[in-house]
Amino acid sequence: MNAFTFEKILEPIQIGPMKVRNRIVMPPMVTNYAATDGAVTERFKAYHQARAKGGVGFIIVEAAYVQPNGKGFQNQVGIYKDELISGLRNLTDAVHSYGAKIAVQLYHAGRQTTSKVTGMSIVAPSPIPCPVKQEMPKELSLEEIKELVEAFGQAARRAKEAGFDAVEIHGGHGYLVNQFLSPYSNKRTDEYGGTFENRMKFPLEVIQRIRKEVGESFPIIYRMSAEEYVAGGLTLDDTTVFARKLVEAGIDALHISGGVYETSAMIIQPAAIPQGCFVENAAAIKKAINGEVPVLVAGRIKDPVMAEQIIREGKADLVSMGRALLADPELPKKVAEGKAETIRKCIACNQGCIDRLFLDIDIACLANAATGHETEFNTEIPATNKKKVLVIGGGPGGLEAARVAALRGHEVILYEKQAELGGQLRIAAVPPYKEEINDLVNYLIDQVEKSGVVIEKGKEADIKIVQELKPDVVIVATGSEPIIPKIPGVEQKKVVTAHEVLMGSASVGEKVVVVGGGLVGCETAEYLAEQGKQVTVVEMLDDVAVDVGALTRALLLNRMAENKIQVLTKSKVREITVDGVIIEKEEGTEEITGIDTVVIAVGSKSKNDLFMLIEGEGIPVFAIGDCVKPRRIIEAIHEGFRRAYSL
Repeated sequence: MNAFTFEKILEPIQIGPMKVRNRIVMPPMVTNYAATDGAVTERFKAYHQARAKGGVGFIIVEAAYVQPNGKGFQNQVGIYKDELISGLRNLTDAVHSYGAKIAVQLYHAGRQTTSKVTGMSIVAPSPIPCPVKQEMPKELSLEEIKELVEAFGQAARRAKEAGFDAVEIHGGHGYLVNQFLSPYSNKRTDEYGGTFENRMKFPLEVIQRIRKEVGESFPIIYRMSAEEYVAGGLTLDDTTVFARKLVEAGIDALHISGGVYETSAMIIQPAAIPQGCFVENAAAIKKAINGEVPVLVAGRIKDPVMAEQIIREGKADLVSMGRALLADPELPKKVAEGKAETIRKCIACNQGCIDRLFLDIDIACLANAATGHETEFNTEIPATNKKKVLVIGGGPGGLEAARVAALRGHEVILYEKQAELGGQLRIAAVPPYKEEINDLVNYLIDQVEKSGVVIEKGKEADIKIVQELKPDVVIVATGSEPIIPKIPGVEQKKVVTAHEVLMGSASVGEKVVVVGGGLVGCETAEYLAEQGKQVTVVEMLDDVAVDVGALTRALLLNRMAENKIQVLTKSKVREITVDGVIIEKEEGTEEITGIDTVVIAVGSKSKNDLFMLIEGEGIPVFAIGDCVKPRRIIEAIHEGFRRAYSL
């Protein structure tokens, strides 16, 4: 069987009495698309319906809070009162209409939330703050524990009444059920704390209460962090023992993940974390329970080839492909139709999903501008008025604009002055752990080439070409170029830009100063340090990489420290000398000598001259991406999508 014969992931499977059409699972991911009281909205419904339509076998709806004091995000879905059942029923009906099965995850945040979100005191097994949220929780009394067990039971009843096919207990990621199990967060000395047996008491009582409410023929799934990755936390040895207890308690499937908030990079893994990072843990747990119930595994599984291999090797029975389904809701359908090469893959950038969720706003997807906007956009519907569209610039924004305009039936011409398409995406893919950006580059180019767009590469569009082509509308995506600061000595040959370094068009010596400690400066510094160069980063602000998402940033800073990159903050390069640089610091000036290369990474400026010329001619023209204002990939792609869709 060759790598592209997808047999195992397309096989049906039983989870208890529930038959699932294939082995691809959309795991629970908080979206912030619900109403403030936890009610299902049309947006929330359409988002899930799109994934069901795309062919996924099983959807597990995001963490639904069972008590208001367990809410973790402002617009999270709730299941704590009967008034929410009708909205949840609309959701299950919508998903069932496309043949997918659907469960809801029952959840309580415990100490991993704040009173600002819940509007009331937060609670936990022990009065120990979450190191991330840092708010002191109230220790739960025995009476309150009983009330929580009942809350989980009643939430499960509501789920069954709402038409869900199963429930999942969120026993991982450091939330309340996990907090009771873990010695890291549970310091109780009563019947719910101390020994492992006592710490298992709460989750086992929750299971027992749910089973009483839903009956024997309704599947209960348990999600667990196989490892917490913190000192004094749960290990795989602990969770393999606990997994056996769960099966004895009547659980119908186990869903393997990892991490707690202190190790959040293991919950929502950035690109620096290997794909399939929990597969071996899932395999160990599957072995520990003798395969008595199905095992689902999460952990940056984005490639259907990897997913197929996991199941084929017997390491898990189902694969959770969360962010992969944000990027491409039709992933399962494309696999089934033999079109896996057309999948728009997740690049684990976290810009649209977890970075936004950490700000407690609605999630998005860098690669897929329609995620969360399924009620607004349908590229399968052709535009009413077909137009001749000229797109200038073949970077992320221009490629997306050309792709969407062509999908909508417009006649599209794309000009790119470089010999190849991709623009700054190609530069962005060069630093360590960024190579998956090439998946996005290749997808966009492939789609544009297949859509009938006339592509002119190696040709710079000017006002004369625009006048000759006579387009109905022009979309300008000419991007940006590096800012060269007015530092004495900046004109020397040893001074280069970060873009030149990453493109390979500049030679770099052994001792390097990088001017600018934002994302580009830090990634370029790491790129050079990994070549064995001695690198110093100079940044005017109080800290470096402040424009990087929290999880990606933490890993980046750790690697910079491991690579012995010297970081000077609150510092400014005052002059670049023949032999080095003079740096102005709070305590005075300092000269670093023996510098072979100075790399400039202080930001970019828009290239919008052509836009202004076209505008002056009275031709309908729109600017997108960096030529409006230098920003991130997500803004360029989303603006390209929206502008082309609205033509």
